[in-house]
Amino acid sequence: MNCGGVLWYHSPCHKIAEDDNFFAFLDISPIAKGHTLVITKLQNDYIFDLPDELLGNMMIFAKKVAAGIKKAYPCNRIGVAVIGIDVPHNHIHLVPINGVGDLNFKADRLQLSQDEFKEIAANIAAAVEL
Repeated sequence: MNCGGVLWYHSPCHKIAEDDNFFAFLDISPIAKGHTLVITKLQNDYIFDLPDELLGNMMIFAKKVAAGIKKAYPCNRIGVAVIGIDVPHNHIHLVPINGVGDLNFKADRLQLSQDEFKEIAANIAAAVEL
């Protein structure tokens, strides 16, 4: 799937939502079903180097995506992490969690089939209201 001009990020891509400035898609190595990444379309390595308005709007976009994740995959919270070490592009992780221990990036990752990724992406995309 073409990921809105961000094919350089990773492939395959399972799109969740997109607007003029941001793109949300499933993490290919998720720690939970629904683990989603939100990125800017502006190429930038470090999230805190973004212009203030873009950073604020990124969080608003992420909030809408998080609401869709929570609706599609009920949980106590959507955990948020900005790590920014493994990929040279700013991104926000949105992860369904029921407790603080669920946001563990050192834990074994889920092994999902392409059909499972497609189903998860479709469920979340249908629940996101931009």
